Amino acid sequence: MIAIQPRFKMGQVVATPGAMAALTENKMSAWSLLSRHIAGDWGTVDEHDREANEQALEDGGRIFSVYVLPDQSKLWVITTAADDRGNRESTCVLTPDEY
Repeated sequence: MIAIQPRFKMGQVVATPGAMAALTENKMSAWSLLSRHIAGDWGTVDEHDREANEQALEDGGRIFSVYVLPDQSKLWVITTAADDRGNRESTCVLTPDEY
């Protein structure tokens, strides 16, 4: 087992019904995505979002990841900031349609 070095705290973690259904359909756990997210593997985000995530690690902003599942559906993982000191309010796993 590989130890994950988190780059930030996730706060309260929640998942939407659509995300849970997609994970179940793909025989995956939410942790498989959350572990990538907190390690700084942002998935398939574009360069702008990648840079924004790196900046958010410094200024406490929102962190956004996109992961493609085996069936080619996508899930988003969004961590919101509670304040500008790097404290995180929550992390949500959701489908793009649920945003």
